[in-house]
Amino acid sequence: MHRYLLVPLLIAALLMAACGGSDDEPETASEPAAVKEPMAAAESMASLPEVNPLEVSGDIITAGSSTVFPLSEAMAERFKDEGYPDNITIDSIGSGAGFERFCVAGESDISNASRPIKDSERESCAAINRLPIEFRVGTDALAVTVSKDNDFVDNLTMEQLAFVFSSAGTWADVNPEWPDEPIQRFSPGTDSGTFDYFVEEVFDKDMEPILSADAIQLSEDDNVLVQGVTGSPYAVGYFGYAYYQENAESLKIVAINDVEATAENVDNASYPLARPLFIYSDGGIIAKKPQVAAFINFYLTFVDEEIERIGYFPAEASVLEAAKKSLLNAMKATE
Repeated sequence: MHRYLLVPLLIAALLMAACGGSDDEPETASEPAAVKEPMAAAESMASLPEVNPLEVSGDIITAGSSTVFPLSEAMAERFKDEGYPDNITIDSIGSGAGFERFCVAGESDISNASRPIKDSERESCAAINRLPIEFRVGTDALAVTVSKDNDFVDNLTMEQLAFVFSSAGTWADVNPEWPDEPIQRFSPGTDSGTFDYFVEEVFDKDMEPILSADAIQLSEDDNVLVQGVTGSPYAVGYFGYAYYQENAESLKIVAINDVEATAENVDNASYPLARPLFIYSDGGIIAKKPQVAAFINFYLTFVDEEIERIGYFPAEASVLEAAKKSLLNAMKATE
């Protein structure tokens, strides 16, 4: 049975642990999907004290990535199930809109993101005296999907994927053996970190080809994209793997460069559309709101127990350990 530390002692415990830790900067470097390394449970859990959600009070506000949303929702539900009595707001508005709420409006405590924060967003944060601290929480295999009724597309090269989401008019334009039917395209909107990542990987950061494509529907709501793809055998879309897994009975995932989006291929970095997932906060918020520190602590402690059920993949053990140290260093900086 877990022994819980009282949350009023949480900050003191964190500070004591931090004093014996490294002097690394509070932020972790953004990294591509990496191979998981074995780590003893004792080592993995040593950095952070245990949190008793029954002793945590005060509301928590999070907003951002629709990809990270189901993971943060699961962690919030577990936090509440274990006794947290107050409110955790989780708004799914896209990574860009999430950073705007965090760095411009200053209205959220945690920003969920499926891409690293941009320099311009850091500057906006600095303007309101916030210094974003990055916590890597997992890895996503971006899922390119078609309807289960599609019996002709099983694999696309990266070049074909770019053609599909730009100037190709019909599926026959991509492959003459495929139907001469117009391609119906579904994509996350421009506020989405998923859109940013896709454009960077598929179009070398040039968003003009996809925004100029015919018959393309953009939405910040991944469930809208899922419905669009399932509605026609000639539709295609992309979104976080968790949304594919939730709708696997009606969707078919497409291999990219003959590599399937599996845990093994994410771990060995052979799947070309694997990407890191993050949450961000700020040292001032962590100092002023112990409930935020407690929730991030809880999130980092138990995320690997929830992440695969949600439909994503654990981050490399050393990267998760670095995220825990970032929390400790954030607390040390408030001394």
